Amino acid sequence: MRYRQTKFAAALILLVLGASGKAAPREEPRIIEKVAPLPVALDNDFEFRKTKLFLLSEKTPTASQRSRQTTSTLGGKSNAPSQKTATLQDAPIIFERQYRMFGAVTALDQRQRFGNYFDFFWRAKRPSDVTVRLEYRQERLHEHVQAQEITYRNVRGTHKTEFKVIGDDYLDDGRVIAWRCLLIANGRIVAENRSYLWE
Repeated sequence: MRYRQTKFAAALILLVLGASGKAAPREEPRIIEKVAPLPVALDNDFEFRKTKLFLLSEKTPTASQRSRQTTSTLGGKSNAPSQKTATLQDAPIIFERQYRMFGAVTALDQRQRFGNYFDFFWRAKRPSDVTVRLEYRQERLHEHVQAQEITYRNVRGTHKTEFKVIGDDYLDDGRVIAWRCLLIANGRIVAENRSYLWE
């Protein structure tokens, strides 16, 4: 009995030390008051690997709305996906919505989660100070460009940077209609990823 208690206590101590030693708080993006143009010097040592976009809207899409779009053909067969296939296709969207809403208990909490979520995966092949900047336009602000950025010191390898336009920013000014994400090193744009509507 004593051996089990000692083993459990040792495992608990290692778990606490491991969690506290490695976990660094995630840095939040800072808002840029005035977006100034930067010189472009694209560099193959910096690149975007993947982009994940998600719009968490106030309206929850229902399976019945998606499955109503069935058309019948001769022989009584339909070319629309079966209910099982439609459910499997919707699973990632449903999961992402639940993940983003986790912990939002009250209507006010949920309201503050609605909006656009951006996840950018990028890579630096050599150590450098890198600033990741998201520039974007919203529906109700038309051509006005806003920006958020996060700076990383002496980084190398693959990284993930998250940006959000949510809560009152989203509800007052509308959804993001165009965006571009920049990797900035030494005051120059070294890599760029943009939406189709960005000019």
